[in-house]
Amino acid sequence: MAWLSVCWGLTLCLTTTTTTNSATTSDTTTAVNTGARRADVQARLDDSSSRPVAPIEPLMDLGGRGAAPPGPLQPVFDEAAPRSVSSLSGGTAYLHCVVHHLGGGSVSWIRRRDLHILTVGTYTYTTDQRFEVVHAAPSRDWILKLRYAQERDSGLYDCQVSRRPVLTYSVRLSVYAAPSASIVGAPDMHVDRGSTINLTCTVTHTSEPSAYIFWYHNGQVVNYESPRGGVTVVTERGNVTRGFLLIQDARPSDSGNYTCAPSNTAPSWLRVHVLNGLQRITKDNKHQQTSRTPTTF
Repeated sequence: MAWLSVCWGLTLCLTTTTTTNSATTSDTTTAVNTGARRADVQARLDDSSSRPVAPIEPLMDLGGRGAAPPGPLQPVFDEAAPRSVSSLSGGTAYLHCVVHHLGGGSVSWIRRRDLHILTVGTYTYTTDQRFEVVHAAPSRDWILKLRYAQERDSGLYDCQVSRRPVLTYSVRLSVYAAPSASIVGAPDMHVDRGSTINLTCTVTHTSEPSAYIFWYHNGQVVNYESPRGGVTVVTERGNVTRGFLLIQDARPSDSGNYTCAPSNTAPSWLRVHVLNGLQRITKDNKHQQTSRTPTTF
């Protein structure tokens, strides 16, 4: 039995014990264990709200061709791992760290913002269950997996190898708000009969403007060229895309649910109520009576 001291920069250390077992394991047992390990890793990669990723193939060829240099091989990071990773809020982010010649060392992931140790080896040290590390031999890729990423998770994450001096590979994570659409005035809009229904749909947090915005009335696509006439659609594209639906000479048949469905985000809906003159007077009277009701103590 031997003692192994694992240290990270800024005086963060762990001490563990390692036991050397001279007994050899059969090739059959090794193959079974390796296969089960890989299956477990693949299941953990697949269990996410985003498309899973496979371990990154190293760019460096350090397979030991030619004469080996004297002394033990030193750990080295492979630049195949991206230095910058982006994710949408609520999605799953994968941060890669490819290490050659790890030897008996261990790989840890640390959040730079608060120097919080997230994982050491294949063990998770944080109580935040959204974090875990995914790794299976013979891969050299140590993947930090973050589920349900939030904008507050943005920042630098350090992959560190336990040796002196500490080796660090930093990855910047950027989490952006998920695209969203909303109709101004939702969930209900009241208009007078004969007036103009003016609906505005706003699409935000998209990487590019919406290619189109479809409008639906009670589940049916709004027909801009129907015999009814008086229907106009305008779309303004930019960092914030806006779609406008104008319906002139509102009538009771125009009441119902209206849905704005952009090309690149989930739809939004609003319910329109077309009131005739009597309904408007009754509604206003009820409002006045409610506002004039004395308060009893």
